[in-house]
Amino acid sequence: MAGRIFWAGIACFAAMYAALWAFAPIDGDVLRRIWFMPAIGVLGATIANTSGTGGGVVFIPVFNILRIEGVIALAPVAITASSFLIQCFGMSMGSLRWGLRVHAQLPPADDHHVRVRIRDFWTIVGAVIAISAPVMLATQRLAHFAPHNVLIAFKAFSILLGLTLIATAWTVNRKLPEQPSLKRIDLIVLLAMAPVGGFITALFSVGIGEMVALYLFIRHYPILLSTGAATVLSALSCLMGAVWHIEAGTVPWEVVALAAPGALVGGFIARPIALWLGSLRLKTLDGAWIVLSSCYLIWVNR
Repeated sequence: MAGRIFWAGIACFAAMYAALWAFAPIDGDVLRRIWFMPAIGVLGATIANTSGTGGGVVFIPVFNILRIEGVIALAPVAITASSFLIQCFGMSMGSLRWGLRVHAQLPPADDHHVRVRIRDFWTIVGAVIAISAPVMLATQRLAHFAPHNVLIAFKAFSILLGLTLIATAWTVNRKLPEQPSLKRIDLIVLLAMAPVGGFITALFSVGIGEMVALYLFIRHYPILLSTGAATVLSALSCLMGAVWHIEAGTVPWEVVALAAPGALVGGFIARPIALWLGSLRLKTLDGAWIVLSSCYLIWVNR
């Protein structure tokens, strides 16, 4: 059954990519100028699906650098659109990999690790997306303002979460066993975060996945639950949010056409990398990337 689901997913990705080339306006000169984009797709999707934070934490800083250096002139809305569309491939592949693993878990390695309850995994995904998605879709269609100040506030909050994640990983959570089941208070907190995450995701293509992943990591839930649920939430958000950008004509299709195959590769290899890193190293690297990338975005948008 798992094999059939996986290959059905691969067929869907192939159909999506074929439709992109068949119907999207693509400029060959632009393609030659950004020949390196597949590598960015691999890097972004690997980091995004390893941590569950969403590809925007990589694509937005990288595309900002490319814009500043004059490599490719992307307006802020085009950067967000690129991130949404690339994540439709990369985060969806990651979701397929994490979702299948939830239903085919290996025995815990030791007493500090626990099996993830399938009900907890899908409860988080279903409950959070039910609140965050309507807010995201409404924000895309109704919000008409420059999101500069929102970006600064969100990235400042991300820095706080990233530093808290690193601190708790190396102190209070280092010797404790993982949380065996989803606590009601944590579900309540996630539901309270959902509308904010949906609003932020609409503006920057990243938000709900980052917030859910970091919170669950700080609360010391297993990688499979923290990263897996956040990855699925990011994928669902991007699949729904991409529709508005396609309708509005904000997508630089050349970027997506080259980055999407790399994103699929990154989404495929991310899960074993995350499990190989283990909880402590993954939390440390995840928190460090969030802090550094957030500091960079605040600096360039100051």
